[in-house]
Amino acid sequence: MSLKNKLSLVVATVTSVLMVPAIALAQSDAAANKNDTMSWLALGAAIAIGLAALGGTTAQGRATAAALEGIARQPSAAGRIQTPMILGLALIESLVLFALVIAYLLQSKITLG
Repeated sequence: MSLKNKLSLVVATVTSVLMVPAIALAQSDAAANKNDTMSWLALGAAIAIGLAALGGTTAQGRATAAALEGIARQPSAAGRIQTPMILGLALIESLVLFALVIAYLLQSKITLG
């Protein structure tokens, strides 16, 4: 995928994400607006955890592949490669866990609201 296609995809995604709240909150009826807001919160929670899991697994796979490739090329450096790799995997996983917490908080707001 070329850089121009990736940039177009990012711009389209950001534009659509920024347009969703305006569309969801455009109704004048308060009850319908509350239900729409709650449904958008549920969708946001689902998208947040889905994207976090997708991004986290992709990043962890790439980090592990790069570390194993480095170890395969120079087995004597396994200790120096493995420790930063494990630290990096823990940091990547922490971002996924933060997304899980945010999705849980959004879900609890849906049930309380």
